Amino acid sequence: MTEQEMRKRLTQLKVEHRDLDAAIAALSETGSGDQLQIARLKKRKLALKDQIALLEDYLTPDIIA
Repeated sequence: MTEQEMRKRLTQLKVEHRDLDAAIAALSETGSGDQLQIARLKKRKLALKDQIALLEDYLTPDIIA
């Protein structure tokens, strides 16, 4: 995977993470959200966060100070 492809994937993951955050907030606010569904969305959001962190670490060069 090239650096450009990784940056594109990183952008996609961030958008999906933001969308999940909005969906979780909407379900929580209405009170009609199924707790199991909310838990699954939160789990997916955490997995995305891990993938985002991994890509960001890979794309950020190590700087020895």
